[in-house]
Amino acid sequence: MNTETTLHQRIAQLERLLAEKDARLLFLEEQFRLAQQKQFGKSAEGFAGQGELFNEVEEIAVLVEAEQQDISYRRNKPKRNPLPKDLPREVVVHDISDAEKVCACCHGQLHKIGEDTSEKLDFIPAQVKVIEHVRPKYACRECEKTGTSNPIKQALMPVSPIPKGIATASLLSQLITSKYQYGLPLYRQESLFKQYGIALSRQTMSDWMLKSATLFTPLIKRLKETLRKQAVIHADETTVNVIKSEKIKSYMWLYCTGTDSPMPTSSIPNIVLYDYHDSRAGSCVVDYLDGYSGYLQVDGYQAYHQTQATLVGCWAHARRKFIEAKQAQPKGKSGKADVALSYIQKLYGIESRFKNATPEETYEARQTQAKPILDKLHGWFTQQNVLPKNKLGEAITYLSNQWPKLLGYLEDGRLNIDNNRAERAIKPFVIGRKNWLFSQTANGADASAALYSIIETAKANGLVPFDYVKQCLDELCKPQPDIDAILPWNIKR
Repeated sequence: MNTETTLHQRIAQLERLLAEKDARLLFLEEQFRLAQQKQFGKSAEGFAGQGELFNEVEEIAVLVEAEQQDISYRRNKPKRNPLPKDLPREVVVHDISDAEKVCACCHGQLHKIGEDTSEKLDFIPAQVKVIEHVRPKYACRECEKTGTSNPIKQALMPVSPIPKGIATASLLSQLITSKYQYGLPLYRQESLFKQYGIALSRQTMSDWMLKSATLFTPLIKRLKETLRKQAVIHADETTVNVIKSEKIKSYMWLYCTGTDSPMPTSSIPNIVLYDYHDSRAGSCVVDYLDGYSGYLQVDGYQAYHQTQATLVGCWAHARRKFIEAKQAQPKGKSGKADVALSYIQKLYGIESRFKNATPEETYEARQTQAKPILDKLHGWFTQQNVLPKNKLGEAITYLSNQWPKLLGYLEDGRLNIDNNRAERAIKPFVIGRKNWLFSQTANGADASAALYSIIETAKANGLVPFDYVKQCLDELCKPQPDIDAILPWNIKR
């Protein structure tokens, strides 16, 4: 009897070891497929059946072989958009000579019956000029003769963003937009100025950047106050390398409201603000928001839980987890990840149909259309029994942990289904980081945060960043600047 028991125990142990090895093998195969996808596959987050937003889950989860069919259609010839009418124009007429304006048959005079017009776009390189300020001095000759006090009168020097410096607001705006809008590092700008015979060192330009960022302080303070008054704020963070810092990694935090571009029907201001810290601790966001109690739309990072805001999750992050799980599946096979993705795509389909609706209409649509789908999705993933360490298990675990916050967007029609507003706003910084790589000091990182804030806020309000930065610098260098006049939504486009 003891021998039989021992044998059964040994069999159970071997079966357990075999199950663990099978699970390990599946995990390694999954990691291999993900590595292949990362290196050779497409980076888009789409999946098969994405366009079939309103198909049933059972229908979309089963992949069928595509039928071959001959399609006959008429294709419209692409038409080039006309060039803007407000651009300077130079008309060049290409006419035949007077001798050629004679008929070859009867030798009669030809008359004009029409003309063909075509547009060519020309580029004029940037021009650099010197503005020489001349201030005549005046004194009294009679007072000179008598030896009495003889004060000299002279016009005041116009205010300048950099007092006693050679940089105008226009030049500073060019340097700022070149770096923070187009990702052109200062050393490259230095070489560009050398083409014009101007020795403008990157150290000098860096100093100008710091002083310009300081000028923007009152404007950014006003934008920050306005941001914290809004009902909905989006937040995100990313890394930044600071050479002269005690921390290996520093962080650029981002806060934004409104939309990516102006919407006449929206009363929410479009604001994008960056905030540099050498830490990713929750105290950074707590201090910045300073008691904010509205909606804060974020990813799953725990630091945001320390705020007093009502947290709203991001369905784009949840979808991304299931896309990774789908990519880990054997090629050509469907699985549970497809089922989850089909539910999520239906949610996005509802959002696309009500994209231009009022918050009240959006709220009603979510209650009547989105909530039943969410209930089905919740019932589906709570019944799944998957390994927690594989990609599907990670996706379902994320969905389960974030579920209350993922439901948050149902509460208010002003909320978004995801946090892509913040992710799109922080992307210009990420792209710029690949060009200039790092900041030398914390002061430089703070200046970058300020200048990125101005550039991205200008873009979100449909303004030309160069013009806006120049206008702000001209106003902010005054002894008593009018901050209201340079708020982006008060600028006439």
